Amino acid sequence: MRIRTKFFPISLIALLLLLFFGLAACSNDNTEASSAETPSDTRVITDALGREVEIPAQVDSIIALGSGAPRLAAYLDVVDMMVGAEEYNTEDVVVLRDYNPVHIDTFRTLPIVGPGGGSGDNNGFPEEIILIAPDVIIAGFDWEAADELQAQTNIPVVSIRHSTGLANESFYAALRVFAEVVGAEERCEALLSYIDEAKADLELRTANIPDNEKSSVYAGAVTWNGRRGFSGTYSNFGPLAAVNALNVADDADIDGFFEADLEKIVVWDPDVIFLDPGNMDLVNSEHASNPDYFASLRAVRDGRVYTMPAFNFAGTNITYALINAYYAGTVLFPEEFADVDIEDKAGEILETFLGKNTFEIMARGGLHYGTITIGE
Repeated sequence: MRIRTKFFPISLIALLLLLFFGLAACSNDNTEASSAETPSDTRVITDALGREVEIPAQVDSIIALGSGAPRLAAYLDVVDMMVGAEEYNTEDVVVLRDYNPVHIDTFRTLPIVGPGGGSGDNNGFPEEIILIAPDVIIAGFDWEAADELQAQTNIPVVSIRHSTGLANESFYAALRVFAEVVGAEERCEALLSYIDEAKADLELRTANIPDNEKSSVYAGAVTWNGRRGFSGTYSNFGPLAAVNALNVADDADIDGFFEADLEKIVVWDPDVIFLDPGNMDLVNSEHASNPDYFASLRAVRDGRVYTMPAFNFAGTNITYALINAYYAGTVLFPEEFADVDIEDKAGEILETFLGKNTFEIMARGGLHYGTITIGE
């Protein structure tokens, strides 16, 4: 019996082989294309210190620690993303932190992840943070502290550390980094545009006034790393610089905060004095010890002593700094600021940054605007 064998033409075999390898290649190409098109589950951002930090592509939960971080969360309207709070934001309402009266009830519902404040050091509670497991920790920490907490928790730590002042470049950079992490870029740019417009408005109103037509001014009892008495002052003081004021402290060969010599203030003899109302007990105590000194100052004799609430407290309250600048304008340049009602302007600023007008809360907490009498 013969077994019949079926033979395929060589051309047909070749065709089948081509089809097989062609399909395999297509499958491989599609797999590679699919892999290339699948988004990564992480991304790398550069934080305010220049550190490159790998974070989740989608951030849904954060913890904000240290100087400035909770405030920026409030400005960007992402407090609802916070899954932990610093202890000092859960205690009594503290108007020295502009965001605290608005969000304290929310903070009180969250687990405690740190004491609050800080000078840039790592003051987070690693164990508690690990249990909560946020996607990202956003902190006002320095480089070493950020690296340390990241190593302790194995959770990415993004620093938004920035210097104090009336919305300087470091603040802009920090707010943009925070916004990039949480996806709030549109809100961020709207706030920065508002600041730019406000600063331009303040500048435009006073830019062409010659110095010989300006009242000289001294800002005393300025809060800086704690409460200060009458001699605590500041050269290049943000709210005064914003309205091109003739700040007598700019005459000193010092940039920023310093304790002025009391006799030098007499030599300066400013036309106007601004004092932090939160430090008036210190100033009044100094007055009780040396009333003749204060009586020798022109601004005191003329009744031209005004409040200027503290705006630096665990970072800069940009809201208060802007309000102070407009208030200084109304006092020093009444004609140029005749259209500005400080209560209305403050309400606008607070609503823009915090979503709530807390002007009356500020006043009840001691941050009020008006004239004051030293010694009373």
